[in-house]
Amino acid sequence: MKYNSDVEALDAFAEKYNLLRQEIGKVIIGQEEVVKNVLISIFSKGHCLMVGVPGLAKTLLVNTISNVLGLKYSRIQFTPDLMPSDIIGTEILDETRNFRFVKGPLFANIILADEINRTPPKTQSALLEAMQERSITAAGTTHKLQDPFFVLATQNPIEQEGTYPLPEAQLDRFMFNVYLDYPSYDEELMVVKSTTSNKQVSLNVMMEAEEIIFFQDLVRKVPVTDNLMEYAVNLASKTRPATAKAHEMATEYIHWGAGPRASQYLIIGAKCHAALNGKYAPDIEDVNAIAYSVLRHRIVRNFKAEAEDVSVEKIVAAMME
Repeated sequence: MKYNSDVEALDAFAEKYNLLRQEIGKVIIGQEEVVKNVLISIFSKGHCLMVGVPGLAKTLLVNTISNVLGLKYSRIQFTPDLMPSDIIGTEILDETRNFRFVKGPLFANIILADEINRTPPKTQSALLEAMQERSITAAGTTHKLQDPFFVLATQNPIEQEGTYPLPEAQLDRFMFNVYLDYPSYDEELMVVKSTTSNKQVSLNVMMEAEEIIFFQDLVRKVPVTDNLMEYAVNLASKTRPATAKAHEMATEYIHWGAGPRASQYLIIGAKCHAALNGKYAPDIEDVNAIAYSVLRHRIVRNFKAEAEDVSVEKIVAAMME
C-alpha cells in the first residue's frame, strides 16, 4: 500500500470502510450501528463486547467480519466446565519424552469468545494477558500472539440463568460494550426471507492482515487538538465520585467511575470514528458518538441508581451536556 500522503491514505480508509460495510450487509441485515462500532474497535486495536439476548446474530456477525477481513478466526464456546488451558493451550509429553506446548484456540487473529459470561471468572481471567499484552505465558514461557489480534466477545444479559458477571478487570479491557436490540419489523421480515430459502451468499475478502495493520497505525497518526483531549479526560473524570471533577450525577448515582483507559479509548475511538466518516481530525461530536460504548461497562451504579432506575446512558448523557 503506497499512498502519497496521510490524507490520501485516510480517503482510501473511508472508502474501504464503506466497501466493508456493503459486503457485511450481504449477510447482516440492519444492526448498522453495531457493525460500525465493531469495525471501529478493530481498527483502533481494541476489543469489543456485544451484549444481547440469544438469536440476534452476534456470532454470525463476528463470523462474517472474519470472512471479509481474511483473517485466521477461532471460536471459543464458553461453558461452565471450560478450563484456562482449554483456551491458552497446554504442555504435553511427546514421544521423545520432552514437554511440548500445544497452542490453544487463542492463537488466532480474531477470537470469538462466545457467551463469555457462561464460564466462571477463573477461566475468563485466562484472556487478561492476551487482551492487554498480546501474549500468552505458559509454564514460564511467554508466547507472542500474531498481529492483528482482537477479541470479539458475546454476552447474554446477566439476568439469564447460568451466567456469571464479568470481573471489572476483564470488562475494562474491552474498548467497547455494544448493546444489540431486536430488529425492526421490516428488518426481521428481510431476515426471515433471506434465511428460509436456498439463497447462497458468497463473501469477498476485502482486506488482508497487512492492510489492517497499516490502517490501525494510520488511525494513531490522526491529529487531535488539546481542547478535545481535555474534553475526553474531563468526561471520564466526571464519572468518578468523591473527586474534584465529579459530576453531581456521579456523586448521587455512581459507586465506581471509569479509569484512565476510558480517556484513552475516547480519543482513539474518536480518531477512528472521524476517519471512517471522511474527516481528517476528530471533534467533540466524534467523542460523543462513541462515549456510551466506551463508558457503559466502566461505570458501576450504586443502589440508589438501581432503585430509581437511572440508567448508565442517562448518567452519561447528563455529563455530556
